[in-house]
Amino acid sequence: MSIIGFLLYFCIGLSALAFTALLVIDAIGMFSKKEYQRHGRPYRGRVLVIVPCRGTDLTLEQNLRSLSRQDYHSYRLVAVVDDKSDAALRTIKKLRIDCIFSSKKPGNCSGKVRAISTALERFRDYDAYAIADSDICVEKGWLAALAAPLSERKVGLSTMYPYFNPVRGFWSKVKMAWGFVGDSLLERESSRFGWGGSLAFRKGLMDRKAMEFFRNSVYSVSDDICLTKITKSKGLGIAYVAEPKPVVNCNESFGSFSEWANRQTALTLLGYRRNLYVGLVYYSMEALAIASGALLSIFLSPWFLLFFLHYARNVIINYRRAGRPYPEIPLIVLVLPFIYDINLLIASRMRGITWRGRRYSLSAQ
Repeated sequence: MSIIGFLLYFCIGLSALAFTALLVIDAIGMFSKKEYQRHGRPYRGRVLVIVPCRGTDLTLEQNLRSLSRQDYHSYRLVAVVDDKSDAALRTIKKLRIDCIFSSKKPGNCSGKVRAISTALERFRDYDAYAIADSDICVEKGWLAALAAPLSERKVGLSTMYPYFNPVRGFWSKVKMAWGFVGDSLLERESSRFGWGGSLAFRKGLMDRKAMEFFRNSVYSVSDDICLTKITKSKGLGIAYVAEPKPVVNCNESFGSFSEWANRQTALTLLGYRRNLYVGLVYYSMEALAIASGALLSIFLSPWFLLFFLHYARNVIINYRRAGRPYPEIPLIVLVLPFIYDINLLIASRMRGITWRGRRYSLSAQ
């Protein structure tokens, strides 16, 4: 057998192995139990909703207005900014939302973590706390649904995951599809985490030890990672509330999407380094199945189009999650595995991130 023949058979075998592995993973995912937190009985405690703000978001006024109009029996909304020069302050004042300034205490943490910890320390008399990013727009039932799982004592943290709404631009649609991986992770308890843009927890979760970890650990650049690790360290569960989903309105360019995706990936690797290897293997298998399916079906046999079965399944899932028949979705799903691999490789070498104008070290890496 010639070297070319050997390489051809090797490539076919490797592609077939990747294709088979993807089908097995798909089958396991299809028949495994997806665990959502049903609303059940409502939570009756007083809730403080904390909104860290820095600068202006695409629809900031709409977002804050939606948070201030919740159908919940007892809650208070408070925005947290760094200082009087913050651009968000004008909108906050216009809507007459309570506002405080972040503490200047030293700490190895991000501006968002500092804002959250400031509110937690200042307002100690609430039964539960909810955190909302300033870029989410929510329905009136958001807080009631988010807080409902806290009526169960075994639940330490309740969270939602957003729909990245593409207001305009191709890369906004890429961001929408890129984000769907978060829904897949949250649907199963084994891979669940607290998404910091929409989560809630009872007062008892953040005791003195937890607050110290929150403000001064190697993970304190990310509230998501800290709160997830605190919850799991106490042996408590994380509840996923699928609806009503928060909406993040997006208008992305290639540059802004790339910066966001690399930063999100770097933060994920900060807390869960093994995701680098798991992700590279999985998305490389997807990329291999797509590339080999295209080339082998053209040059050898149309039967190799079967390698596109996993891709076709992903297209259907993305259309279902998107809720609209975007014509770009088949193309986006085609290139997503390559984008994910690039994000992982770039993020694995990042030693710092820039987030809302500030530079943070990723010291745990």
